[in-house]
Amino acid sequence: MAAPRSFRPKPPPKPVKPPLRVSRRQLLVGGGAGVGLVVAWGLWPRRYRPNVAAAPGETVMNAWLKIGEDGHITAVVPQAEMGQGVWTSMAQILADELGADWRTVGVEPAPPGPLYANTLLFEEAADEKVWSLFSRPARWMAREAAERSGFVITAGSTSIRAFEQPLREAAAMARAMLQMAAADIWKVDWQALDTAAGFVTHGDEKMRFAGLAAKAAGFSPPDDPPLREVGEGDISGHAVPRIDLPSKIDGSAQYTADVRLPGMLFASVRNAPHPDSRFERFAGEKAAERVPGVVKLFRNPGWVAVVASNWWAADHALDRMQPRFTLAGLPDDKAVAGALNAALTGPTKHVMASEGDADEALAVPQGRVEANYSVPFGVHAPIEPLTATARVTGDRLEVWAPTQAPGIARAAAARAAGFDEARVTIYPMFVGGGFGRKIEVDAIEQAAIVAAKLKKPVQLTWNRAEETMRDRFRPPAKARMAAVIGPGKRLAAWKARIAAPSTMRALEERLMPGFSIGGGATAEAAAVAGAAPPYAIPAMAVEHAAAALPIGTGMGRAVAHSYTAFFTEGFMDELALLAGVDPVSFRIQHLGAAPRLARCLQRVAQMGEWDGPGKGQGVACHSAFGSHVALLAEADVEEKRIRVRRVIAVVDCGRAIHPDIVAQNIESGIIWGLAATMQPAIGFAGGMANVRDFMGLNLPRLADSPEIVVEVIESQEAPGGVGELGVPPVAPAIANAVFAATGARLRDLPLVIPAA
Repeated sequence: MAAPRSFRPKPPPKPVKPPLRVSRRQLLVGGGAGVGLVVAWGLWPRRYRPNVAAAPGETVMNAWLKIGEDGHITAVVPQAEMGQGVWTSMAQILADELGADWRTVGVEPAPPGPLYANTLLFEEAADEKVWSLFSRPARWMAREAAERSGFVITAGSTSIRAFEQPLREAAAMARAMLQMAAADIWKVDWQALDTAAGFVTHGDEKMRFAGLAAKAAGFSPPDDPPLREVGEGDISGHAVPRIDLPSKIDGSAQYTADVRLPGMLFASVRNAPHPDSRFERFAGEKAAERVPGVVKLFRNPGWVAVVASNWWAADHALDRMQPRFTLAGLPDDKAVAGALNAALTGPTKHVMASEGDADEALAVPQGRVEANYSVPFGVHAPIEPLTATARVTGDRLEVWAPTQAPGIARAAAARAAGFDEARVTIYPMFVGGGFGRKIEVDAIEQAAIVAAKLKKPVQLTWNRAEETMRDRFRPPAKARMAAVIGPGKRLAAWKARIAAPSTMRALEERLMPGFSIGGGATAEAAAVAGAAPPYAIPAMAVEHAAAALPIGTGMGRAVAHSYTAFFTEGFMDELALLAGVDPVSFRIQHLGAAPRLARCLQRVAQMGEWDGPGKGQGVACHSAFGSHVALLAEADVEEKRIRVRRVIAVVDCGRAIHPDIVAQNIESGIIWGLAATMQPAIGFAGGMANVRDFMGLNLPRLADSPEIVVEVIESQEAPGGVGELGVPPVAPAIANAVFAATGARLRDLPLVIPAA
């Protein structure tokens, strides 16, 4: 399909007071409703209209769907396409419910707006202890606040889970309207009609959507349009051609670096190595004058930029100028380790999940087992570094950017350049690698500032060294694990105390000033997400020991699950062997309350011909994002180097909208997890990361990649997320395989075989 169509959102209409009764139609076509807890709540608009722009010959059916006179169907998708296939999967849901011809379906990025708020992510990100303080009406208000704040975010593997139902209902409404239009022509009951392959059908008669759309838009859809039975259509649930691939293959896909505007200039930046450092001077400012094409130099407290006629000139000029920033007293590895250790051993106690009395159950010496685990900072390393293109025209600011959060990006650009947010337009572009990195807005703010000062279009791009050193790293964490093996070789108690920063709270404060999901608590559930084991244990507790790190962190792929699964599944393997029970059997006997996860584990053991851990095999399983995965890794060690030979994954993600895309996401998650497991740890000195480029990261190459086999279990359960699901079990499965092969129990990432 073609690259994403550009658009200019219409200004939002004036709010209309809603009726007391709120229907699906009002929610999808006209907005949402809430119940107020304070007087100001009554002044909030609670009805929203679509702000989707129609091209000539297009009819806007609702906020999610447009139909063209030439027969094309446009799905309006709020989620960023980062290669994970979300444009295809979300369009499949809509096209299937509508009864469209897949060959006519395309996608357009949704403009920022309250109708596209990711309220599921909002609720999942909130600390459950905070939510427990809210009454049901107050939670409605909180969701409304998420909508009004522009909480349109692609993260947390929520795309299908959050938007499947709205997409189905929007398509069902449009289908009903098309049927009504055809019924008016045929003079029959609209409910006697159906749709298929882009036509409204009545027996042998049929009419094209294209010829009915304009007429259909004049009909009012029913409050509760009938939905098709799940699996009734022939689009959702099948491996249809992906929408984004043709343009990426032939080079017509438009990324931010492809944007070209009349009179556009290019900018490169050098950032201060730490928020506490400031620009001091240039060691070679005059050297930049000899670089052809240099136009302007910008000095700011936390960064400097050069604007030139081409990006190479701008970047080369900055290299020659040698900007210097203050470095005295900035943090290093020792400061980071000290902060984690202080939190882990300190008296502060924040219990985030519990069952029974774990402390009492652990107060016995017999059968008690303890172990410490750790993970370092994690790097994002997207192929596309932070970048943005900005243009000021009169009192309007336009920004083209690869963003996972367009509403937040628009607000950030407005604040940075001093514009009213209503005067800022964001054009979401294809994202060349996100993983949480493209939630950040640094380059967007910088481009907006430079464009506003120059009054010319500017494309600003970070170079690889800046992208790597100034990454918002996945946080490091340390865990103190304790358990008791009781009668019958079953677990009687379990406790995990995890030291990690409150990254989600910091992210909220950084990106959404004045708006907090976490309620301002020091500790947060998000920092230990996935740490509550899926196993049936009578006494269990998970504690977050909030660590005040001197190095900033951000959202990473699989977030806390990427380290909590390593802690849980590595420790579970230790306990199994101490109990003298096969690791697979030990897990299965504790998974009575998690049959879907148990099935994944049984199946992966069968596929891997598991016969105990003696063959250099290790297993791990994990439930997250509404899905379940079990993984078997085969590894050996050659000259102190770990080689992973084969990885088998079995996934239960409920209904798979596009089975091939599910498998692709699991495969990419496994490669990502392999890199995080084996690559050297990022270190810091004087506030600066010790890695500058891909070579320093030692990312897996094709020769390092194992054979990967993925099986997706057929299911009619509600769809779960898969974009991050493949990451969590990789590190523990490999660590367990290494133990099986060598007898070395590795509890720290990256996995390194100790010297003899």
